[in-house]
Parts: sequence; structure tokens; C-alpha cells
Amino acid sequence: MTKQMKIEFDVQGMTCDSCAQHVEHALKSLSGVGEAHVPSWDSGKATATVGEGVETEDLVAAVRAAGYQATPKSRQTIGENGESPDRAQPNGGGGGAFDLMVIGGGSAGFAAAIKGSELGYRVALVESGTIGGTCVNVGCVPSKTLIRSVELHHLAGQARFRGVNTQPGQLDWAEVVAHKDELVAEMRQTKYADVLAAYPNITLLSGRARLTGGSGVEVDGRAYAPGKIVLATGAHPWAPPIPGLEETGYLTSTTAMELQQLPRSLIVLGANAVGLELAQIFARAGVKVTLLELLPRIAPFEDEAISEALEGYLKEEGLQIVTGFSAQAVKREGEDYMLEGLVNGQPASFAAERLLVATGRRPNTAGLGLEEADVALGTRGEVLVDDTLRTENPSVYAVGDVTGKDMFVYTAAYGGGLAAENALLQAGRVYSADYIARITFTDPQIASAGLTEAQAREQGYDVKVSELPMHYVPRALAARDTRGLIKLVADASTDKLLGAHILAPEAGEIIQVAALALKLGLTVQTLTETIFPYLTNMEGIKLAALAFEKDVALLSCCAG
Repeated sequence: MTKQMKIEFDVQGMTCDSCAQHVEHALKSLSGVGEAHVPSWDSGKATATVGEGVETEDLVAAVRAAGYQATPKSRQTIGENGESPDRAQPNGGGGGAFDLMVIGGGSAGFAAAIKGSELGYRVALVESGTIGGTCVNVGCVPSKTLIRSVELHHLAGQARFRGVNTQPGQLDWAEVVAHKDELVAEMRQTKYADVLAAYPNITLLSGRARLTGGSGVEVDGRAYAPGKIVLATGAHPWAPPIPGLEETGYLTSTTAMELQQLPRSLIVLGANAVGLELAQIFARAGVKVTLLELLPRIAPFEDEAISEALEGYLKEEGLQIVTGFSAQAVKREGEDYMLEGLVNGQPASFAAERLLVATGRRPNTAGLGLEEADVALGTRGEVLVDDTLRTENPSVYAVGDVTGKDMFVYTAAYGGGLAAENALLQAGRVYSADYIARITFTDPQIASAGLTEAQAREQGYDVKVSELPMHYVPRALAARDTRGLIKLVADASTDKLLGAHILAPEAGEIIQVAALALKLGLTVQTLTETIFPYLTNMEGIKLAALAFEKDVALLSCCAG
């Protein structure tokens, strides 16, 4: 019997019963389509039963030609009785044959594997090290729990509210680190290892994978021929080639969070997100911190107003901050590291007990056999992909940090699901993350989405800007903490929001409103006409929108 497939689609653009009929007719018009059905126009769904040789992209194209947008959502093999046979055996039955092999067991890899499983395919998930990837093991989770730990320590003894007295206590750093490690182990188990049990058609393979050409893969020498491959191998901390650095040794973001004893002093080289977060952690733990940055300002890729304000707050906490520093050499002098270089062209040197290098990350692509598999790499070792996350090898997709862009766990997860759909269903979904929020968990936090003022002007927009200090936000006043600002960037000709940039104690909890506005193409006027709850930090978005046209100091509470 000829194998048949039942493919389900999400369909956009249907507005009446005739639309549903048009979509059904478009699907049935293709040779090899046995049945096509749209339950109703408002269901937004369609299914087609097709024989071998019918390509998913041809079905999508037929619907598109009829004036609608179809996105494949699932595909099942059906038997003689019209039911879907059992396509997968627990723990990877079926002779080791896999429809999809995902290389890398972090957020992107798990998202890809789960999506493949949900679509009914047999999936192999290959991991050569510790399951869970960067975020849960050495990135987001450990750093954010340390940030909150030292924040409580830092706040003890501060008198923001009259009549409330607290006393600073002794910080037991080894216990703080142990508590952090417990959380990491718990989340790695519950959010990664235990999750696999819910997906019996995902097989975890422990070993090092290497592509062998076409769709071939070897895992510790054993050969596999999966239908498609998704690379999700992540990235690692990178250090610039400074003379003496490798010989003297240095801390990375990973090893810094493993220290059992606090140093008396620390140099942090690099003042982007990772460097900023770690510098403040150690400074609040009582370490004398010097923060050095090559570019003219800290947080160099954020809006300039955000960088300038944050630098002031960090200096108030005792951090020494030097920008325009170009490192020339590293050496040891007694128990200290000596970092020599130029500050705006002038010789300078800095000494500390420990040196932390936080100058970025590079994709993990070495030893994967990518050249033999015709997978092209960029100048920093990143896997080059098109807007559907496909590499130059049509059998291989790549997602997450290994692509060198949008190095956030949430974009990695988004991309993982998208890559699996595109690889298995040829869905043609386009990766789009222009609107996503970017958060740096300093205190106050940086949260941004969209274009900075400078970027908007460079792109030729007729720019208008609103900048609202947090002391105009009632929630900040009630909390006795008015640090920070909210800056909105908009197109003066269309009133559309182009970017939002926030510096505030909980900026990460505010920014998604702006990110959603950017995704939906909302205008400043829409924001001003939207009701926001009073005494929330989120209300600051509306106040900043009102500030384009009004003096918010002259508004009463809740008045727009």
C-alpha cells in the first residue's frame, strides 16, 4: 500500500464560509491529494491527506495562490484504517533510525527535539557534556540567583523608609555558592532530564557528534543517517589574544561563579551584559572591583542615555569604571595580576588579585565536521543560516548561540521549534526576533527592545524621543527608589513606536509591553489611549508615551 500522510495546517486570512471552500479547493487541486478539509473558516485550520511525492511546500504554495497563508503544524503517517500507526518506540526503537537528530542538549536543542516529537517524528538528542546547556548550568540561572542574593545583602542597613531599621550581616560566600549550585542541579533535573520522560520518541544519545556529509552523523564513531539535522551546540566564553593572558590564567563567567572564596580585588575586562552583572555581584559582596571597557561607554550597545545613567549608579556603589581601555599585556606581580594597556591612547595599568575576562562568547563549532558537510561558517566561527535557519547543506539547520546572533535562551527556544518545523515539514517559517526584549540584570536593570535613538536616525527615520525619569512614576516613589529612566523612540511621521529603553530596578518586568507594541506596530497614541494599572512600574510606559506631548508633572494620579 502506498504510504499516506495527514498534514494539518494553520490557515490565516479566512473570513467566511466561501474562504473555507476556497482553501479546500486549493488543496484538492494538487495531484496526489486524496482529501482536504476545513472544519470552518473561523477554526483557522485545514487538513490534507496526501500520497507519496506530494511536498508540503507545494500545498502551502497552492493555498497562498488562493490568497491565504498556510503554516504546516503537524504530519502523521496513516494506515489502511485511516489511523496513525505507532511511529516511535520508547528509547528510540526502530533500529536506531531517526527522522531528526538534534546536536546539543540545551534550550535550543530541547525545543527542537520536543517540537519534532510533538509532530510525530523519531528524534535523537545528542549531548557530549552536561545536559541543559549554558542557561541553566553556567549562565542565566546561576548568575541571577547570585544577583538576588547579594542584592539582599547590599540592601541591609539602608534606610529608604523612616522607622524601618535593618542591619548588615556577615556574607558566607561559600554557602551562597552552594545554594546556587543546589538550584542549578534542581532545575537541570526538573526542566531538562525529567522532561525527556514525557517524550518516549526522543532518544538521548551521550557522546560527541560529527557530521560526515549529506545527512550523515557519527556519534562516538557510530554512524547514523537521520532525515534532518539541527545544530544547537551553543557557545563558550571567548578571550582576546592579549599577550601573557593564557600564561597567567584568568577567570571566565563560568569559573567566576564557582569561586569558593571571594578575592580582595577583581578586574573585570568587558562591560557588556555579562561583565556588568558579574562586576556588580562581586562589588556588592565586598570585593574591590575595577571594570574596564574597550569602547567609549559601558553597556555599549544600549541607548547612550541608559549607559550614562547606569555608570553613575555603579560608581555610587564603589566600582571603578574605565572606558576606552585597550589591553596590551597581562603579567603576574606577586599575588596580583597586572593588566597593562592604553586608556584613550595613554599608558595605564591596573592590578588586582583576580582577573575576569568577559569579552563575549564564540560559537561551539570546532570538531563538528562542518566543512565536510558543506556547512559554511562566518568570521567568528558561527554557522551561517538563512531566514528559515537552514544552512548551505539542505539537510542541516542551526539554531541558538551557534549561529552567533540573538544569544538569549528565549530566542534559542523559539528558534529550536521553528528549525524543527522547517526541517521536518519544510514549513518555510521565517525567524523573526526584531522586537524581542534584551535584559541585563544589573541593579537597576537594563531592558530594551527595538531601535535606539542613534540606530533610528541612522536608518533614516524622522525620529521623536521621550525620556522620562523614574521619579515621575508613582510606583517608584512609593518604593522609595527612583533610580533610572524610560526612553521611547518613535517615528514622527507615522507615530509608530520604534524602540523602548528602560533603566529601572525591575525593568525586565516592564519591557514586554513595549516589545508587544513593537511586534504589533502600535503607535504612541495607542499607548496613551490604553488603560494601565496604577501604582505599577508598567504604568511608566504610558507616562513616557504621554510625555511626547505633555508635561507629566502637571498630571494628577492616573490622569492621561
